[in-house]
Amino acid sequence: MGTKVLIVDDAAFMRMMIKNILSKAGYEIVGEAENGAQAVSKFKEAKPDLVTMDITMPEMDGITAVKEIMKMDGTAKIIMCSAMGQQAMVIDAIQAGAKDFIVKPFQPNRVLEAVGKVVGS
Repeated sequence: MGTKVLIVDDAAFMRMMIKNILSKAGYEIVGEAENGAQAVSKFKEAKPDLVTMDITMPEMDGITAVKEIMKMDGTAKIIMCSAMGQQAMVIDAIQAGAKDFIVKPFQPNRVLEAVGKVVGS
């Protein structure tokens, strides 16, 4: 059985890009969410092995969602997806428990490298 991934981003296009990159590499996409609140509830349902989490989203941002997910499961593996210039927020996310980050626009090899590293750890 493949590694189960939950993709969180408020932009459908970004979710589709990550989904395509990871699906082709053999990862199983078990859900998508467009804000942090949805991410937390889908994490509970799907129990993914990995979450890709956007930082800036409506309702609940990615950093708050990371904190909520880490409360539920301290071993959760989360990779932040950030736009250029969000370094301070990435640091907050890592302190909250995220394992790595990838920068938009996504480089497929960087996405797979980060995912492989985090899942393998």
